[in-house]
Amino acid sequence: MREINIGVFISKRKELKLSQVKLCEGICTQATLSKFENNGRVPSLTILNKLCARLGLTVDDLYQDSMASTAKIRDLLNKAEKELMMEDYQGVIDILSGIKPDKIEFIPLKTQFYYLRGLLNALTNQKPVDIMFDFSQILDDLDDKHQTIFTQLAYLGSGVMYAREQQNDKADFYFGKIYHYIVENKKNTEDVIDDKDNHYLRILTLIFFTAEYDASKGNIKCSDKLVKMGINLCADYHVTYYLPRLKLQAAQNAINDNKSEKEITALMNDALAFARINNNQVVEIRVAALRTQYEKNTNKENV
Repeated sequence: MREINIGVFISKRKELKLSQVKLCEGICTQATLSKFENNGRVPSLTILNKLCARLGLTVDDLYQDSMASTAKIRDLLNKAEKELMMEDYQGVIDILSGIKPDKIEFIPLKTQFYYLRGLLNALTNQKPVDIMFDFSQILDDLDDKHQTIFTQLAYLGSGVMYAREQQNDKADFYFGKIYHYIVENKKNTEDVIDDKDNHYLRILTLIFFTAEYDASKGNIKCSDKLVKMGINLCADYHVTYYLPRLKLQAAQNAINDNKSEKEITALMNDALAFARINNNQVVEIRVAALRTQYEKNTNKENV
C-alpha cells in the first residue's frame, strides 16, 4: 500500500488560509480532521475525497509516488501542451518520454497524453500507424461517445497527418469536421468548463492548424476568417501562445492576397513582436525568412 503524504494536504490547507474548522464544515468533525493531520489516522475514503476536493486536490495527489501523482502528471502534460504550441518538439518529447500512459488512472489526463503524443508524431512526420494508434485510444475508447474536445483534436492530428502524406481527400474530411465544430463552438460556448484555460488554448489549436491548412489549399478568405477568430479569442482570454503564429499566418495570407505593403509589413512586425514576447524563436526565424523573400520579390517587381 502506498503511503499518504499528509504534508501535501496540510500545506494546501494553509496556502488557502482555511482553518480546520472551516475545511471540515459539513464533511466531518474537527476531531477527525485533527487526527488525520496530527496523528496520521486516515479517515474513510468518502470523507478524504470530500476534504481533498474542497482543497482542489485529489486523493492521489497525497501519495508519495510523484510520477503516480495526478497533480504531477497534470503539470507535466500542461507544460508539454504549451511547449507543443511553441513548437518546442524536443521539449515535448522529453516530457512525454518520462510518462507511462498505462500508469495514468485519471481518464482526462490519459486522453490528454494520447492527444499530445499523437499530434507531436503527426507534426514530426512519424509513422502513420503510430499516430493513428494514439488517436484510436481517444476515438475508440477514452472518448468513444465523442463528447469532448479531444475527439476534435484527434481529428486535427489525423488531418495534419493526411495533409503531410498528400492524401488530400482524407485531410479535407477531417478539417471539414473541425471547421464545423469551430463554428458551432463559437455559437454555443459551454457555460461550465472544468479546465477553461486549456479549453480555449485547444480551441486555438484547432483554429490555427485549420487556418494553416486552408491557406495551403489556397482558400485565403476562409483562412483569414479563422485567423481573425483566433486573434480575437487570444484577446478575449488574455492568452498569447498562438498570437505569433496567427500573425505570421495573417502576413502570409496578406502576401498571397496581394495586400498593401504597409499592411503586410505591419503583420510581420506584429508576428515578430509577439514571437519575442513568447520567446518563440521558431517564429522569429520564419518571420525573417518571410520578410527576406517578400522584399526580394518586391524588388524584382520594381525593376
